[in-house]
Amino acid sequence: MHLSHALLLAALAIPAATAPVGAQELSGTLKKVKDTGAITIGYRDSSVPFSYLDGNQKPVGYAYEICLKIADAVKAQLKLDKLEVKLNPVTSATRIPLIANGTIDLECGSTTNNADRQKQAAFTNTHFLTATRYVAKKEKGLDKTDDLKGRTVVSTSGTTNIRQINEINAARGLGMRILPAKDHAEAFLMVETGRADAFVMDDVLLAALVAGSKTPDAYAISSEAQSKPEPYGIMLRKDDAPFKAVADAATAALYKSPEGKALYEKWFTQAIPPRGINLKLPLSEPMQKALAHPSDSADPAAY
Repeated sequence: MHLSHALLLAALAIPAATAPVGAQELSGTLKKVKDTGAITIGYRDSSVPFSYLDGNQKPVGYAYEICLKIADAVKAQLKLDKLEVKLNPVTSATRIPLIANGTIDLECGSTTNNADRQKQAAFTNTHFLTATRYVAKKEKGLDKTDDLKGRTVVSTSGTTNIRQINEINAARGLGMRILPAKDHAEAFLMVETGRADAFVMDDVLLAALVAGSKTPDAYAISSEAQSKPEPYGIMLRKDDAPFKAVADAATAALYKSPEGKALYEKWFTQAIPPRGINLKLPLSEPMQKALAHPSDSADPAAY
């Protein structure tokens, strides 16, 4: 605390608990941002349409834009003239450690908010609902979970999905060979080139990979899901209530406004950069509810 600040508080004899936000001692991420004049966003390079690189190798996407809105809210909260937004690439394996150790302040991608992850990080309001499914070449005729019996299956390391498919494999004795890939692009390539029969991942990411592939009609996504609907949230550090309050207020205001719906439609129902693919995923009823009643619940049953 600056001396002048301390004197002011002493002179006014304001107990810290009742001091207005501006007079309270900043802590956690807000203090870090105020001290450095910068906020660091972790982005994914192939989580279309949430966070990925465009034709100029710059991050774009639905979750990325939400992170920029949170950064704007932080800037306003701290009354900063300018705020530098630093960008740091993350993978499914590095995103939680980099949030925890302070390298990044927000993670924008396709990160499932679940009870297990909540032990390591916090999440702001849900921006998408997904379920685990798999993609395979249509000619293989794979559609249900049991169709994967004895097959070579790939999933991305460090994801909920690879854990789920390993659990299903063990529980049902399906004898799959499960391979980890470093990112979604590599995993899809393994299906494309025949090194794997199926790629298990969040259905929306599979839809994006199929839409962006050379021959979209050659692939089919399983009708049977390998999970309940799961919420995605922007990840932040655990036990940082003041920063989370700013993120929660910013995301709730965005999702409930017409801008929230427009942002969704921009990334899920229209042509997106760099190649003009369209995911053709209109707002589902559960998604409409999730935007109208913002929640940071990790419980699939809450949606």
